[in-house]
Amino acid sequence: MAFTANDVKVLRERTGCGMMDCKKALSETDGDMEKAIEILREKGLAAAAKKAGRIAAEGIVVSVVDEAKKVGVVLEVNAETDFVAKNDSFVSFVNSVATTIINENPADVDALLAVKCDGTDMTVEEVLRDKILTIGENMKIRRFERLEGTVVSYVHGGGRIGVMVQFDTDVADKAEFIDYAKDVAMQIAAVVPQYLNKEDVPSETIEKEKEILTAQAINEGKPANIAEKMVMGRINKYYKEVCLVEQAFVKEPEKSISQYTAEVAKNLGGSIKITKYVRFEKGEGLEKREDNFADEVASMMK
Repeated sequence: MAFTANDVKVLRERTGCGMMDCKKALSETDGDMEKAIEILREKGLAAAAKKAGRIAAEGIVVSVVDEAKKVGVVLEVNAETDFVAKNDSFVSFVNSVATTIINENPADVDALLAVKCDGTDMTVEEVLRDKILTIGENMKIRRFERLEGTVVSYVHGGGRIGVMVQFDTDVADKAEFIDYAKDVAMQIAAVVPQYLNKEDVPSETIEKEKEILTAQAINEGKPANIAEKMVMGRINKYYKEVCLVEQAFVKEPEKSISQYTAEVAKNLGGSIKITKYVRFEKGEGLEKREDNFADEVASMMK
């Protein structure tokens, strides 16, 4: 093989084509990058390449549960405009991808792209490329998380936020549990916890927080022993802000999520433990496209 994994990566970035297509093209050209690009263009595979450089920070987040299989998926697929996110063909594609993840359990996005897309004879990557060509916008499958067991999903704002919560419980079939679980999922959507519980907060994060809070207390003129007590109090407050089970329950702020969970479990005569949650917000951390209509018109006139 006259090419490296990095060559494949560079070719993907330059053309927007899939990994397997790039590998084949480099194999056919004995590693010649320019010839490989020509081959991809000749095959029509690089037709989506021009679109691949455009910012895709809109799109949709779905949270889907297969009750029979007891498997759930949270998935984000991005497009360039909010308009496409409302396109029936795009939404149908995203739901097909979610079903594919439930059935195939791929390890990551690259593995997902290589498997056959649910309801078709094509791979997910081939269907994605077809959507890019027919709809006319760059699209990317950004991320997904697959959870098994007792899972409850919630989608907010027409696909702006998707949440899934996993529970260890023996009362999953009770109506009151379903109401409680939806409350927890909505809490995660609204309050954005960073961690499930205190144990999940990295020790270096707490140490850094202590440093900052100690400096604040000393700057306020407090002596070291008083500053130390103030810091511990503020750390507890920090936990209540960032940890889901420590947070005040939005609907009844006088109790924490932990207390609400214990209360529901007692009422139902069983046990409930929140074991994991996933929260995806569409486009978070991505560069947003900023349209300037005057500049666009000017560039077209040029």
